[in-house]
Amino acid sequence: MAEEASRPFAGLSDVSIPEDIPVEGDISVPVGASRRDDEYSTLDEPVKETILRDLRAVGKKFIHVLYPKRSSALLRDWDLWGPLLLCVTLALLLQGGAADSDDQGGPQFAEVFVIIWFGSIVITLNSKLLGGTISFFQSLCVLGYCIMPLTVAMAVCRIVLIGGSGTVSFAVRLVVVTASFGWSTFASTAFLADSQPPNRKALVVYPVFLFYFVIGWMILTFSPSQ
Repeated sequence: MAEEASRPFAGLSDVSIPEDIPVEGDISVPVGASRRDDEYSTLDEPVKETILRDLRAVGKKFIHVLYPKRSSALLRDWDLWGPLLLCVTLALLLQGGAADSDDQGGPQFAEVFVIIWFGSIVITLNSKLLGGTISFFQSLCVLGYCIMPLTVAMAVCRIVLIGGSGTVSFAVRLVVVTASFGWSTFASTAFLADSQPPNRKALVVYPVFLFYFVIGWMILTFSPSQ
């Protein structure tokens, strides 16, 4: 009796399983997943390939802003390289104004930088408090990329101002800035609309309107130093 107690599974050695009964279960470790991860790993790729890949991604997002539609491209593959580039470019283009030379409080580089990023953060927090479903950095990405039309408008205004700052020049700049302001507002709301509650979309769009209006006003009122 003691011997049987010490060998509780001794009787199972004589148990045989018929061949017509399928035996289920697989304890093998799959190796396909790890191989796929190795194939798509970017840790060992050259620095040139990494830079070119990021530049292509930024370029695709610029195209999405030029042809705005309800797409999740900017939200899914968000980055802040494009917004940073646009912010620096716009701040540089706004330098050298008449107000700067006369110490009348014209937009300096740091001021433009702070206005753009602080405004984006306030709009993002407002969106989150109203029940938005996108993340903080996704909203910053969309708002930053949608500054591109206004940045292009600033470059056009600098070219127009080379010929003088008369009435015709102001009319041309007004049309360009107004069109760019509308494009930026429309593009940003097209990307952010689906992430907001239906009954609160107006509360989200209004701060976006003010944000791009302030940037457009800085561009329109810019005049080069003599």
